[in-house]
Amino acid sequence: MADSNTSLTNAKSLVIEKGEFDYITLEQADGKATTVKFQVMNPSVTIGDVLVILDGTEILFHGMLSRMEDGWATASDPRGSLLPATTD
Repeated sequence: MADSNTSLTNAKSLVIEKGEFDYITLEQADGKATTVKFQVMNPSVTIGDVLVILDGTEILFHGMLSRMEDGWATASDPRGSLLPATTD
């Protein structure tokens, strides 16, 4: 029998209400944020986790965390984002 791969982990979903989500838009399309950067306070959040931003029951953003650096994470939703792009 082959050895099981014990290095695999389960991805978590970070579900955040839009009013509680502070982010910086890194990329946008048609006024919608397609790649965002946000501060991560929870040390158990890792690359591969999924970010879901809700407005009530509507999903505004659904993307996988692709980068983490210095307490900040980056996630992308290039095809379905409804999250407004920030202007800084």
